[in-house]
Amino acid sequence: MNHNTHHHLLHQVSPDPTESVLARGLENFWYAICPSHFVKASPISLRRLGYKLVLWRDSSGKIKALEDHCPHRGAPLSMGVNLGDRLACAYHGIEIRDDGVVTKVPGSPGCKLEGSKATRSFPVQERNGVIFAFNATEPNLKTPPALNLPPELTSEEWSSFLCYTEWGCDYRYVMDNVMDPMHGAYLHKQSHTMADGDITAEFQIRDTETGFSFEKKGQRNVNFDWTEWIDTGIHLMRLEIPYPKTGGPGGSFTIIGAYVPISRQASGIFFWRCRKVSGWQRDTWRFLYKNRLEARHWQVLEQDRVAMEQFEPDANLREHLYQHDMGIVRMRRIMKNLANEQLDKLSA
Repeated sequence: MNHNTHHHLLHQVSPDPTESVLARGLENFWYAICPSHFVKASPISLRRLGYKLVLWRDSSGKIKALEDHCPHRGAPLSMGVNLGDRLACAYHGIEIRDDGVVTKVPGSPGCKLEGSKATRSFPVQERNGVIFAFNATEPNLKTPPALNLPPELTSEEWSSFLCYTEWGCDYRYVMDNVMDPMHGAYLHKQSHTMADGDITAEFQIRDTETGFSFEKKGQRNVNFDWTEWIDTGIHLMRLEIPYPKTGGPGGSFTIIGAYVPISRQASGIFFWRCRKVSGWQRDTWRFLYKNRLEARHWQVLEQDRVAMEQFEPDANLREHLYQHDMGIVRMRRIMKNLANEQLDKLSA
């Protein structure tokens, strides 16, 4: 075995604590977990953020989330019965409330398991067609910080469609892909929205109040010309794709992206496609989008998916980056610093 091969294998197996934190997902941030329509009355099980979660709706339709693990013997609570604010485990009937407290042990009433906070609960919110969860360090955090979403998702002036997909790759590859405007001019050059603009460009980083923007110098509203990294207690990315007139009223088309780790080899991807339109123009845009544009946008996403899923899991350890990759370098550094802060707090 030559030195390089040996070194390469070491890279793959060396347990790096910072890497482990990032692979699971940073703690004390909000994450988009799944589209709203995934969760009906019956409990469902989802792997996210290094946990197996169970999600269900109470009698008023409100979302609840626990770790999908009965504290008695570890049976999945998602097999159980929805009793509104609690689930009854299918295995021995143990009832666990949405705050993680065991309220009833039918087989052994009054045993010490009753009344204990034995299951991890997750603060959840449902907004813009998506269920968000707060990935708290504290196992049963009651009041998480506010979930701050950008105006494209909160203002009456904006209209949006959610697009959700899952890719067979690490979620950080998805973020790197979005923080790389230049790939649009190559990988997506056959696409209706990305045929224009220079295939050579110089980039610059501009700080914003909530993060930074990585943008082409001297080119705006031509192609995929910039990406913005946003941190408001949830990590989001914003970009714009200019539209031909046939795309309907409303100017450029803004995309807000959120990404969640499912496993080391899988990620959940949320893209809200937004336009600032009102009145009849909103109806026109929504009609045209559904009938003429949505299928094309899925084609672009499919090109990205095929590329990302072909990357080796350690591809990002063997890179030769250049000027177009400054945005990726900055974003990775921010993430790494946050992971190290998390580790410092744990050791303290």
